[in-house]
Amino acid sequence: MLDKLENTLDFVKRHQGHTRTQWLMVIIASSTLLSYGLEVGWVSPMTKILQSDRSPTGYAMSDTEITWVGSIMAFVAVPGVSLYAWVADRYGRKVAVLALAVPQLLAWIIKLSATNLSMLILSRVVAGLPSGGCFNVLPMYIREICQDNIRGAAVSFCLMMQCIGIFAMYAMGSYLDYYTVIWIATCIPLTGVAAMVFAPESPAFLVKREKIEDASKTLALLRGLDIDDIIIQNELNSMRKEELQFKSIPKLSFGDILKNRIWRRGFIACMLIVTAQACNGTYAIVMYAWTILSSMGVALNPDLQTLVVPTLMIVGSLISIVSVEKFGRKLLGVVTYIVSALGLTMVGGGLVAAAYGTSLPAWLPLLAVAAIVSAYSAGVTPAVYVVIAEIFTFQVRAKLVGCIVSYAWFVSSLQVFAFIPISNCLGLHNMFFIFAGINVFGAIATLTLLPETKGKSIEEIEELLRK
Repeated sequence: MLDKLENTLDFVKRHQGHTRTQWLMVIIASSTLLSYGLEVGWVSPMTKILQSDRSPTGYAMSDTEITWVGSIMAFVAVPGVSLYAWVADRYGRKVAVLALAVPQLLAWIIKLSATNLSMLILSRVVAGLPSGGCFNVLPMYIREICQDNIRGAAVSFCLMMQCIGIFAMYAMGSYLDYYTVIWIATCIPLTGVAAMVFAPESPAFLVKREKIEDASKTLALLRGLDIDDIIIQNELNSMRKEELQFKSIPKLSFGDILKNRIWRRGFIACMLIVTAQACNGTYAIVMYAWTILSSMGVALNPDLQTLVVPTLMIVGSLISIVSVEKFGRKLLGVVTYIVSALGLTMVGGGLVAAAYGTSLPAWLPLLAVAAIVSAYSAGVTPAVYVVIAEIFTFQVRAKLVGCIVSYAWFVSSLQVFAFIPISNCLGLHNMFFIFAGINVFGAIATLTLLPETKGKSIEEIEELLRK
């Protein structure tokens, strides 16, 4: 009996491995989302400089010019998704991540030398292309290098980096001068490129290229195990089986992919939930939070206003990292959609009360805004992007994820221009009631359509979609 126990302990010890290398690769790859967050946050604190005599253009820029500088990035991101999906599928996930960081670096360099509006817009266009690729390339790469029990937390950590980037830019923009901020931001993609050169390629992509020995070595490095370990061999055999199965069928067009019942069901479910995520109302809260709170009689210190939203987003992301593997993607998504719906209903009700001359307790609108922003970062966004990265097989993942993320960017871009006109037409309070309804739809769609992917292999996930 004692010998049997010792043999069991010895087996566990030999096959335990570690996740240190996986997390290190996640941190390196996530530097591109950190740079994206810095780019997203750049316009807000720099507007006061761009619209002053200290503007690098030599004159105070108009509101229309600032709008173009701020919004062009979202529109360029739409074709960027398809471009980076093609790069990831053709040249590999590692090359695609490197291809994200290089234009990000170039965008900051252009800002350093920008002396007119055209150069500032050019810098945002250059930054916009990788912005689209970040949300399909990074979840794919991370999903393919991480073992099942940490991949949800790893993708959530990756998404948190954009929140940290926004927070860092807001903080730097409040206390540092224009060019110092840009020099600091330039260091992030520069460091990312240097580190990513030494990062491994996705094992699944190596198997696709029939580099089996390299895939085995990469898996061993990532898992902290010997190359001949049974865990490594089982994982490698699973990838080879999947690749052989894919090669046995003709080359698939997008139409052919959608003819497959399992892939079609997963694609439709993701598209519906991404629609709810992109239109859930957090954009309006982030952009107009203080105007909305002021209309309800709530006043905050300007410095506090600047940092509170990205701080809440970071808090939400930390909740996601802790919760996504413990409670699962489905429960996290449903709960955060419900929290968002309640918060948005509260905001809509507060605006109605203010219109009739009734003031709510100051803590109530603040609680609503905090709940909406935190829920967005805790589950509304991470849950869907984690599932998107997990739900499809390697062979169709790049095409379907690219399509879904392109659609998400397109819907978000429309929201940038449509929110104010629709609010003026229907009333701001009604817009928030509509957003609340969209979040209820998101909760129902997540509960009924989305499979729970936590800790499951692709075969188990496909079996859930088959039912």
